[in-house]
Amino acid sequence: MSLTISEEQATRKELQANFKLSGLTVDQVAADLQTTPDYVDAVLELRVSRIEDPWILRNYLNAAIQAQQQQTIPYSRLNGSPLRHWFLNQGRIRRGSLAD
Repeated sequence: MSLTISEEQATRKELQANFKLSGLTVDQVAADLQTTPDYVDAVLELRVSRIEDPWILRNYLNAAIQAQQQQTIPYSRLNGSPLRHWFLNQGRIRRGSLAD
């Protein structure tokens, strides 16, 4: 899924807004997703080596926000089910880990 510059900017803002809404720390997210705080920051900025990673972070943040009985901020591009994108590694997304 290739994004335009404006779509990338919007997606970064949306991920960061949901991260803030979750009330979690970067360290908590990193531990839960089996990665480093630096890599969580990279995913929030869409600097990723695996295209599935923003979806994994999105799913994680959505679950954390919904567990607090709050509404997530809608995503403009990371919306719906990742299953509709044939090119994504669905197994990686289901595992829900940012570890290699």
